[in-house]
Amino acid sequence: MDTVSEFLGRSIAWLTLLMMVAMFSIVVLRYIFNVGSIALQESVTYLHAIIFMTASGYTLKHNGHVRVDIFYRNFSPKRQALVDLLGGVFLLIPVCCAIFWFSWDYVAASWSVGESSSDAGGLPYVYLLKSLIIILSSVLLFQGIAESVKNLMFLLNKIEFSSEKPEQHL
Repeated sequence: MDTVSEFLGRSIAWLTLLMMVAMFSIVVLRYIFNVGSIALQESVTYLHAIIFMTASGYTLKHNGHVRVDIFYRNFSPKRQALVDLLGGVFLLIPVCCAIFWFSWDYVAASWSVGESSSDAGGLPYVYLLKSLIIILSSVLLFQGIAESVKNLMFLLNKIEFSSEKPEQHL
């Protein structure tokens, strides 16, 4: 799963550039040429959703999710691994399963009617956008399982573990 998350994260990151160009185009078209495009505006929302939801596993793998680590940062690597393992098993994995379970009918209903934008000139792919909820929960679930297994293996002294610490990104 680490390989899949790494591939998705690095691949999806390039969409950030496309999103920036689209946003720049919206501003230029609106304020210089007095032209608006609902489809272009919605495309920025779609790109943001794709980046955010598809790269969630990559972010988890690289320890980039927001955490309040007042105590955690001072813990030993073993204690950090224990906190991460318990958090993964009792919080992350169940929440991902719940999101998947409760969003399935919501996404299926959107697919069944081929849901499209309610705005005139909007994109006709709302059902694809809603499908990202299933992708988010799946990618995050599988990476959460992978991280939990790594933490368990570290606690059992089966592997050496050198996770990136959040403060390394500052």
